[in-house]
Amino acid sequence: MTTALITGSTAGIGAAFARRLAAQGHNLVLVARDTKRLGEQATELHDRHGIEAEVLAADLSTEEGISSVEKRLGDRKHPVDLLVNNAGFGNKGRYLEVSMADELTMIKVHVEAVLRLTSAATEPMRARGRGGVINVASVAAFLPRGTYGASKAWVVQFTQGAAKDLSGSGVRLMALCPGFVRTEFHERAGMGTDNIPGWMWLDADKLVAAALADLARGKTVSIPDPRYKALMGVVKLTPRGLLGGVSSRTGRKYGPQ
Repeated sequence: MTTALITGSTAGIGAAFARRLAAQGHNLVLVARDTKRLGEQATELHDRHGIEAEVLAADLSTEEGISSVEKRLGDRKHPVDLLVNNAGFGNKGRYLEVSMADELTMIKVHVEAVLRLTSAATEPMRARGRGGVINVASVAAFLPRGTYGASKAWVVQFTQGAAKDLSGSGVRLMALCPGFVRTEFHERAGMGTDNIPGWMWLDADKLVAAALADLARGKTVSIPDPRYKALMGVVKLTPRGLLGGVSSRTGRKYGPQ
């Protein structure tokens, strides 16, 4: 049986990955900050699917948290075959309305942790000649919209570059770029969602199924929904200057309230 390590596993997209992979027979390493929720999740998945679910409480905004997950990923006796870098969050407010401490914490989680954990996972994967990494980004990566979008753009560019460098090694890397997904993400950031049109919302379980299929196909970027594929196609054709204004207005309309 293979093992998957999922960060931010107790809610939203991370929980959907855990459910799907457990149902497919993968053992899991569940990573999040809340020890109680981790234990409950591990017990449920073990009882339902008969898999082994290890828990690792770690805060990826801290050096200690990142280091503890790096250590687990580097354990050659208990290898991780699939890493899902899903942990992340949003900040309420525009640029200069968010504190510098919160901005830097976002960079720590979205950039530094993703770089370090991807590196910790792919080195032993390359030595074994197999493995996969899914780095959860966002369609915000393709829009000029603050630190969140910028950090997710880094995730996409880094993942594509690393995938190219590891081509032929047996290790696959993919950036997953969802749109709006019904999770705890917006609630935790204090963002209102009542004004987001119903058609823009995605189902986390369907999203994960599409993402895993895209990874198996060898894609390096996954936008797992026809609606968002079409929107991003329009974005590519829109002049950057105009796109910046549209993105700003859209962020005020559909973003934090």
